[in-house]
Amino acid sequence: MPCGAGSTAISSAADQHFLKATGMRTILIPCDGSDNALRAVRYAVSLAKELSDVQLELLNVQDPLPQKVHAALSEQEIARWQAGEADLVLQPARQILDAEEVQYQVRSRVGAPANEIARHVHETQCDAIIMGTRGLGPVANLMIGSVATKVIHLVEVPVTLIK
Repeated sequence: MPCGAGSTAISSAADQHFLKATGMRTILIPCDGSDNALRAVRYAVSLAKELSDVQLELLNVQDPLPQKVHAALSEQEIARWQAGEADLVLQPARQILDAEEVQYQVRSRVGAPANEIARHVHETQCDAIIMGTRGLGPVANLMIGSVATKVIHLVEVPVTLIK
């Protein structure tokens, strides 16, 4: 059995029990296209397949473009470019979800990732978050912070981190 495989099964059972007990049904999956984010998508798929009435929302947050770009392009051109970038980043996650025949919605936002994830949760009333973490370690977290750590502090819903 690969390292960590057993802990995923335990976590999956715990998450299933929690979601059933609390009636939570909308799970947000922030996705930056990283390997850890795609593992979070696969984990969410396993929950959605076992709990048929779970709704998955896939979210990508694009960084704002520099002010120079805003001076050179119209807001429509910028919005089209950012939407295209979000589509590219989310393509592997969408392929996983489509292959597993799991229904989902796709969203994208622009801004600081942790703040936009928290704003999305608040605005859409998502019940839980499943997201990847890069596992930078405590020293790196202290120096530069991590999106996952910030999200945990900004939201009031359960967050499951996938390494």
